[in-house]
Amino acid sequence: MKILLFVFLMALAPVGVYGQSDYIEVTAPGNRQLKMAVSLPNALDPLSRTETAKQISEIIVYDMNMSGVVVASGRPQQSLSRELLLSDADFLPWLNAGFDLLVSGEFSLKDEKLTIELRLFDVINRKLITAKRFLGSPKDVRRFSHSFADEMLRAITGEKGVFTTKIAYVSTKTGNKEIYVMDWDGNNPLPLTKNGSINMNPDFSPNGREIIFTSYKRGNPDLYRRSLYNTAEVALSKRKGLNYTGSWSPDGSRIALALSKDGDAEIYTMNKDGSNPVRLTNNRALDLYPAWSPDGKKIAFVSDRLGKPQIFVMNSDGSDVRRLTKTGSYNVNPRWSPKGDKIAYSRMSGGGFNIFTVTLDGSSNNQLTTEGNNENPSWSADGRFLCFSSKRSGVSGIYVMRSDGTGQTKISKGRGGAYFQPVWSAQ
Repeated sequence: MKILLFVFLMALAPVGVYGQSDYIEVTAPGNRQLKMAVSLPNALDPLSRTETAKQISEIIVYDMNMSGVVVASGRPQQSLSRELLLSDADFLPWLNAGFDLLVSGEFSLKDEKLTIELRLFDVINRKLITAKRFLGSPKDVRRFSHSFADEMLRAITGEKGVFTTKIAYVSTKTGNKEIYVMDWDGNNPLPLTKNGSINMNPDFSPNGREIIFTSYKRGNPDLYRRSLYNTAEVALSKRKGLNYTGSWSPDGSRIALALSKDGDAEIYTMNKDGSNPVRLTNNRALDLYPAWSPDGKKIAFVSDRLGKPQIFVMNSDGSDVRRLTKTGSYNVNPRWSPKGDKIAYSRMSGGGFNIFTVTLDGSSNNQLTTEGNNENPSWSADGRFLCFSSKRSGVSGIYVMRSDGTGQTKISKGRGGAYFQPVWSAQ
């Protein structure tokens, strides 16, 4: 297997990353996956806690293994030169152990100030690929480690990772349906709503700083917008009946949603402040779950106009409506892939729901899950992963998987209550 790796040859800046100037090629013998060793970072002062080194290593190993690009494993500390060009002797132990890539570094945790320096080396060609220095506080360990995993994935594939992004979801662990946000791996869960009511269907703004959601906190299912960084909630749509399944347009200027103010649920778009609602569908069926295409030109949605819920696609002005899913009697929860080439959705299959992807011409349906009841798929910004909810362990939890269905991993960690309706931030 051949993977192009960026070579970064600039000197290490005080805070930053090496500049891209060339490419190198790493070839894994026997067409196998590249093997990555993640050495425990060395402490630069005697007071630095060894737990920090272990945490950095474990986070990077987890991220890189989930990517499916390399096989990563944690390794003991080994003294390495901090110079840009290491000697052949520095690489020989790793080469003899069969590794193609090496992550090494140092850290210091002193007076509540955290410094981390991490580097990625091409073991076979004995070259530095990329490096980064982080300055912050102890609470930044996870974010810094995820950030370096993002940069390594960029160096290996040409596309930055999504390991610093967030997932919003609904949980009943307090006895009410409240909205939370967590890191992509399930850590650092934080409540966004605390109104003791029913809050559902969160969706991130394109910049990842706000969400929209439906709440019954004033009795009617109204659509609200709020920042991730303060508690102010702005009502965008309080029209009679459903104000439901809101979806932000890719440019952040419009919101698509289902409104039932005229009777049955229909798809509308409106400005991000809730003004100027425009009706897109017009029939006696239920039309729900609008999802924008990445270019904002089309909207996928669910309709039971043919008797059972199916996925349809139309232009963003409501024209040229066509049925997309032609197999399965109950298909819901469409989400467009970031590259616009397919749609993930939930289909009733084998007594429960499973996650499928379908190409835009409807010709190719791929089933990604087979265990338990699986719903609400949502893509990561790079299209490498999907998050979804599943009841495979009895109570609904949040899972992530690679876009081909491999690597299915439960990430919700709380005890008690259900976890469902996840959505992945774009940033």
